Amino acid sequence: MRKQDPLVERVLVIKLIGGDKEAFSTIFSAYYRDLVMFALSFTRERDTAEEIVQETFFKLWEDHESLKIDFSVKSYLLKSIQNRCIDLFRHKKIRQIHLEEVKNNSVLFEYNTDNYILRSELEDQIKKSLLLIPPDCAEAFRMNRNDGYKYQEIAEKLNVSVRTVENRISKALHLLQEHLKDYLN
Repeated sequence: MRKQDPLVERVLVIKLIGGDKEAFSTIFSAYYRDLVMFALSFTRERDTAEEIVQETFFKLWEDHESLKIDFSVKSYLLKSIQNRCIDLFRHKKIRQIHLEEVKNNSVLFEYNTDNYILRSELEDQIKKSLLLIPPDCAEAFRMNRNDGYKYQEIAEKLNVSVRTVENRISKALHLLQEHLKDYLN
């Protein structure tokens, strides 16, 4: 088949619309290589280019009964390839934007791995150290630092004075510093 012969192309398209597999095979053989090269000019990746061309031919066969090709088959296929490449770039761009969003807004990305591990280890050490200090000091400390209670609220819940809460938290901080001094240096 000569690629430029519009009469032969028109006959092939009519046969393709009728479900002629041989017409499809002829079109595939005539244009596959050129279409891969065209897609490759967009994608710069041979595997991706071939995949796009194969998807285009798959769609051509899948929609063969409803095809409306008003110009040459090659032009129709080139336009389809171009549109698929544009869709691929849009998809990649959306994925990149999403990854940037996740990276910029995720707690996991706020810290690099080393900092995350250090923070986790420090939290474990604080928990262990809280077990070593007097329970009333540890309780006041946890209520303030972990639960977010103000000194007045802690005093009311524990039925003690605000001054007692201040002393307990101060003592807890001092004892934690002592227990964690080797870890923090």
